Amino acid sequence: MPRPDTVPVYTMRQLAAFVAVAETGTISGAAERMHLSQSALSAAVTDLEKALKAQLCVRRRARGVQLTPTGEAVLSRARALLQQAGELQSDASGEGGVVAGPIAVGCYPALGPTILPSMLYAFTAEYPRASVEFREDTQNRLRTQLEGGELDVAIVYDLDLSSEWQTVPLMTREPMVVFGAEHPLAGVDGPVRLVDLAEHPMVLLDAPPSTNHAMDVCREAGFAPRVAYRTANFETARAFVGRGLGWTLLLQRPLVDVTYEGLPVVVKPIAEPKPASVAVVVAWHQEATLSRVARAFIRFVTP
Repeated sequence: MPRPDTVPVYTMRQLAAFVAVAETGTISGAAERMHLSQSALSAAVTDLEKALKAQLCVRRRARGVQLTPTGEAVLSRARALLQQAGELQSDASGEGGVVAGPIAVGCYPALGPTILPSMLYAFTAEYPRASVEFREDTQNRLRTQLEGGELDVAIVYDLDLSSEWQTVPLMTREPMVVFGAEHPLAGVDGPVRLVDLAEHPMVLLDAPPSTNHAMDVCREAGFAPRVAYRTANFETARAFVGRGLGWTLLLQRPLVDVTYEGLPVVVKPIAEPKPASVAVVVAWHQEATLSRVARAFIRFVTP
């Protein structure tokens, strides 16, 4: 049994009020979400600050609420405690085996159109009471959101990952060269030697970590590519290639080798020495307390 002085003096309602304020950015928005008056919502946050003996947020008239560094640190733990409290309640009510509730899934943009639709469709068909919130973003921003508790898991390439993440591999992808139909090397039989592209303009998928990966692959092949265009969008890179504006190096391949304009692209494997394959993984922060829905998602997508 815990000693009396170890029992928290704050309440779940106070934590929920604080999380609502952090997520909506305003007292009025949080009050509306929790179906409380603004004065009651504000009092709950104040009481939490008194209980923790720390200022969690700064309230600025007409400019909303800004979290303090302490508030940022408390936010992720508050979310975890609320999640655990909700699961305790469902377990006690006999719903312990039901996978229900929200999950926030982040995804690297190039993976979004190629693997996520079928993955999320199958998961929600298997667990209809799960509610998926989906966000695409750069890997650096996904890292910030995982560490801040805004995301439960992220689907990313196994490139430049944080040492604080746990990962499970989902699949592997081989680097490939993509040409427009009229490119001089598009009609070459078999794999293409990367060094033969040294004098041809490149369209670079400029979205880390893909940026560094593509440049490293070229460097290992013995040349620095002539980058003519840069884009952070996977489909824009393919569209530029389809128009004959250059070649590109990609890890993902749609089922149809046609751009949005209906122009064909030609996908070629890379000749020996081939660059290393790259894993696609589901990742989460090692200190995160995963919800039942998040655990079910990881089990479901893991081969």
